[in-house]
Amino acid sequence: MKSTQLFILFIAVSVISARAAEEKAGQVLHFDHGKVAALFEKGGPLLATNTFKIQAGRRTGPGEVEIHAHDTDIFYIVEGSATFVTGGTAIEPKVVSEGETRAKEISGGQARHLVKGDVIVIPTGVPHWFKQVDGLFLYYVVKVVDQEP
Repeated sequence: MKSTQLFILFIAVSVISARAAEEKAGQVLHFDHGKVAALFEKGGPLLATNTFKIQAGRRTGPGEVEIHAHDTDIFYIVEGSATFVTGGTAIEPKVVSEGETRAKEISGGQARHLVKGDVIVIPTGVPHWFKQVDGLFLYYVVKVVDQEP
């Protein structure tokens, strides 16, 4: 892993740890490998609090464009590869719930090839989209919830 990626991962873990300490003062959370492996079989949430969420992502194909009004997404790629597009303009956007917008595709965004070991941080409000997924693609998602003042 590159030093920049390690630095981003360190910052992300630090922010999450600080928020977790505020949220669950004195409580240590441990998720054993069996539970984590089972979760990656279908994908889904591992933990959700008022300040952050941890999810196991599982994809075998492309998805919809996502735009989060309240979450910064931090992805850590565990297995596989995918073409991931960020920024640009969302085409045919639709609000699906409070603070969550989906769209068909992105025009003018930046495409990146994500592989095992990569970390990518998508700030609040930035459109992002798995345009192409090459086989099985597994990743952790940490969603840091923006706190209103």
